[in-house]
Amino acid sequence: MKQYVARARVSSREQEREGFSLEVQEDALKRYAEQHNGVIVRLFKIAETASKRDERKTFKEMVAFAKKNSFALDGLLFYKVDRAARNLFDYVELERLESEYGVPFISISQQTENNPAGRMMRRTLANMASFFTEQMSVDISQGINRRVQEGWFPGKASYGYRNVRANGRRIVEVDPVAAANVRLIFQLYAYENQTLEGLVSRMAKEGAIYRSSTPKFNRTSVHNMLNDRAYIGEVRYREAWYPGKQEPLIDLPTWNRVQSLLGSGTNRSHTLTYAAELIQCAHCGHQITGELKTKQTKSGERSYLYYRCTKYSQPDHPRTRVTEAELDRQVLALFDKMRIEDEAIREWFRAVLASQTRDAQADSAAQRTELQRQATLLVQQQDRLLNLRIADNIDEQTFAHKQTELRDRLASIKLQLDVVDRSHDEMSELASKVFELSQTLHQKWLTADYSEKRRILEIIWLNCQLDGVTLVPVMRKPFDVIAEGLLLKESGADGI
Repeated sequence: MKQYVARARVSSREQEREGFSLEVQEDALKRYAEQHNGVIVRLFKIAETASKRDERKTFKEMVAFAKKNSFALDGLLFYKVDRAARNLFDYVELERLESEYGVPFISISQQTENNPAGRMMRRTLANMASFFTEQMSVDISQGINRRVQEGWFPGKASYGYRNVRANGRRIVEVDPVAAANVRLIFQLYAYENQTLEGLVSRMAKEGAIYRSSTPKFNRTSVHNMLNDRAYIGEVRYREAWYPGKQEPLIDLPTWNRVQSLLGSGTNRSHTLTYAAELIQCAHCGHQITGELKTKQTKSGERSYLYYRCTKYSQPDHPRTRVTEAELDRQVLALFDKMRIEDEAIREWFRAVLASQTRDAQADSAAQRTELQRQATLLVQQQDRLLNLRIADNIDEQTFAHKQTELRDRLASIKLQLDVVDRSHDEMSELASKVFELSQTLHQKWLTADYSEKRRILEIIWLNCQLDGVTLVPVMRKPFDVIAEGLLLKESGADGI
């Protein structure tokens, strides 16, 4: 019996509806082999859902198989010429199999003779198929361009939205459940000091579902969301961003804050009060970090939070760990030492705070001037870029890419300006509040969250070491004086 290798390929649902489905092709190929006293020894199938990479891989496998077994094969079977190859380069490869390896090219529904006239006919059909494929690619690209210009996603919408059909067109609408997840992720990262790992854990605790097929959020998906400009009303196409029609899920200030945090390089690998470069080991000078340990008890699992040096496991290093509860106890004891009852001392302290902020005001003014200069230059660059585009000196893709880059840089500068404008007043106000609340810091600490506790300590401490299990802070002025005691007794008179 004759032996054949066959290939069936479906490249679109339209072709399947027109009768070129894999099943139709496979049945026709088998009937042809049987009618010619043969059998198909290997059938290569490419489904409509296959990627170009998978299709290319299958084509190469078929060619390699045919070359290896050419001595035993009586032909390569295809339903039509355009089912054999998607471009002229692949068709030439099939003709080489025929001319160099003696494996005939057989199109069962467009049969041609193996002579110059027949080969010319096949090449004409292959050329027409290649033209159709290339033209279809151009049409699809133009259609996608039109969608982007109209403000629609070129493909599948970002998480938080969903593609729907309305009046025969594919549009985008907000997915309420997914959109709520997106807003929560941005809120937690921007304003609640959550890390990527912390976000994943928090979403799991909230019972949030990512997708029905993948219920749990992961670090990569969360990071991609935080970088997706679709949530501020833009759509991405060919590495550039364009104005979109979808409803923004995130306001611009929150977006800018998230991008500033992501791009700052700040290491936020935890949300632990006493970690993140706040305390150094007195033995070796390295940072103190935290670790969560879970132990099984009779009443169930219990978690314990310990702090230790990052070089804890090194040889000759003290194997000391201290609980967060113990560190809290020492901090609260320090707050108790800072309580001041005398009104005259409080007035003196306010005056000291005011004098220490004058130099900071001068530094802030200089920084503000430089940022305003940079903002002006960026606006000028935006104007020049627009003029270049109007004059058609740069293409649309380059313009969109550069426009996005300049817009992001300007937004970052404006955010820094906002920070500079407020930072001095905020820090000065916070220092005053810390002093005013020195009588009640003990109670405030017990109800403060992670970020509030860290801000209090950063205001009061210049630096701090952990010596064994004991905190050894170096206090900022004038908090050091308050902690040591302001009232001195000299010669029967009271003095400050």
